[in-house]
Amino acid sequence: MFTLLPVQNGLDNVEGFFCQGVHAGFKPNQKEDVAFIRTDEPCDVSGIFTSNVFQAAPIKHFLRYPKGFQTNFILMNAKNANAMTGEKGIEDIDTLFAKLQTLFPKLHHPIMSSTGVIGYRHNVDKMALAFEKFDFNAKDSHSTASAIMTTDSFKKELCLKVILEDGSFFHIAAICKGAGMINPAMATMLCFILTDAAIPKADMDALLLPAVQASFNAVSVDGDTSTNDTVLLLSSRKSGVYEKEAFNEALKRITQELSLMLVRDGEGSTKVVAFEVSGAQNDEEAERAAKALSNSLLVKTALFGEDPNWGRIASTIGASGITCSEESLVIHYDDILIYSKDQRSLDEQTEKKAAEVMKKASFRIRCELGIADGSFTAYGCDLGHRYVEINADYRT
Repeated sequence: MFTLLPVQNGLDNVEGFFCQGVHAGFKPNQKEDVAFIRTDEPCDVSGIFTSNVFQAAPIKHFLRYPKGFQTNFILMNAKNANAMTGEKGIEDIDTLFAKLQTLFPKLHHPIMSSTGVIGYRHNVDKMALAFEKFDFNAKDSHSTASAIMTTDSFKKELCLKVILEDGSFFHIAAICKGAGMINPAMATMLCFILTDAAIPKADMDALLLPAVQASFNAVSVDGDTSTNDTVLLLSSRKSGVYEKEAFNEALKRITQELSLMLVRDGEGSTKVVAFEVSGAQNDEEAERAAKALSNSLLVKTALFGEDPNWGRIASTIGASGITCSEESLVIHYDDILIYSKDQRSLDEQTEKKAAEVMKKASFRIRCELGIADGSFTAYGCDLGHRYVEINADYRT
């Protein structure tokens, strides 16, 4: 038995880690835009990155380290993705770390993580000025979470205190960013998960992937996959406490809640929708259909207009390349039946009930295929005018 207890102040609770965000001048109004996370001693790290072929320079830099390496420093920045910058972009990272080492000599396999506009190299000198502002002994989860925000409308940070049956405990906490360019093709965002659990490296690797698959890999805002997507899990092991089942449940809860924050913060979104596909030929086909629904522009715009147009749901499933039949398909909005072989058109009362469901901030669209036992749930949001406004002039 174990208890998962939410606690305030995010990363600050995790023993052995320090963090802070500062203003370097890339964002207006003195907003934080460069941050760090560090430990006194090198610690284990597990990472999952974008499936985009054009991986950004920070990811390429990470992948040049030897397998199973340990780190004691993550440097993060917003406003510049350092993507599609070639070998020079990687060299800029090394230059930044050389400058950082004059202030923090203990650097060990430092990691860079960036988000922002694609195609521009870092302003190395300007970013290095931020290093003078770092308090390397700070614990400031809020400023760190703020520093990685781009079009996000709110900070995303969580912490769980995991209390085991004997009263011993450890913490797991995370911050992440993401609101646009969100498509489930790994984890379209940046996420940094810290724990003081005494977790073996093998368990970190084994548990992170399925947690990401069921959370960040199951959400979509706009169907676009970033060049910088990163999820990192680091452990200081400082608590000396660990229980695999408890850690796994805490990790799944943290990633699930953060992933739903991404969808809720989708640029201009007004509602979060769970697309539950069941009765598919297998889980893989259910996943394909659910993700097709969460990515469909026609479905998203219908959600925004609160139009219970089941035809868009059905046609998207039919176009997804899975085994399906209009004779066995059944669609519900929450518990309102809107399509079956015996109910192919909406009467006035049913349409009114379905429209009421669509006015809610969150609801389910349940699609039973009636083929076999495969199932998967993906999460998405609506798409409206504000999304176009934000992304039409993103660089400015």
